Amino acid sequence: MESLALVFSNGWASGINSYLVVLVLGISERLGADGIPHVLGRWEVLGIAGFMYAMEFVADKIPLIDSTWDTISTGIRPTVGAVLGVLVAGEADSLNGAVAGVVGGGSALASHLVKMGGRMAINSSPEPVTNIAASVGEDFAVLGVVWFAIENPEAAAIIAAVFLVLGLVMLYFVARLIRKFWRRWKGREPRPPAYA
Repeated sequence: MESLALVFSNGWASGINSYLVVLVLGISERLGADGIPHVLGRWEVLGIAGFMYAMEFVADKIPLIDSTWDTISTGIRPTVGAVLGVLVAGEADSLNGAVAGVVGGGSALASHLVKMGGRMAINSSPEPVTNIAASVGEDFAVLGVVWFAIENPEAAAIIAAVFLVLGLVMLYFVARLIRKFWRRWKGREPRPPAYA
């Protein structure tokens, strides 16, 4: 149960920012945290995760670039969540490993879709401040949930589940803004002037 809670928390966080999750888990493994797969603490894994996180850190704060990055990440984030799930389960050829992969990938896909929808709603307005605030908030949420999950996996899983449910409710209420974003993205609606 504890490992499944860790898988769910890491999966949720991977759907928001998978490179930061790998980086935090890798650093935690290097610092001697229990239950973290050793492969995540390898220097080459940390280097790649750090480089990709730096790229996402910048791309995630620029209006419309963030939505393009999210679209590209649709295949990456759930895959990272599933791989982390299998690694945490420690048994890739067992039923537990398969369940962990599905839980990790499924929670990553769900949170990724929430993030992507939220960014579409934010991008329906041309100002960049909301993008920056949303990105910084997401990074802090991911960092907090992953660090907390290392010591308290069940509590972190509950927090991640609450974030996921709140995100889904938020998407329901901002669906109109998401449709507006899609119309503008496809060129059917003129972009409003940046300054009135």
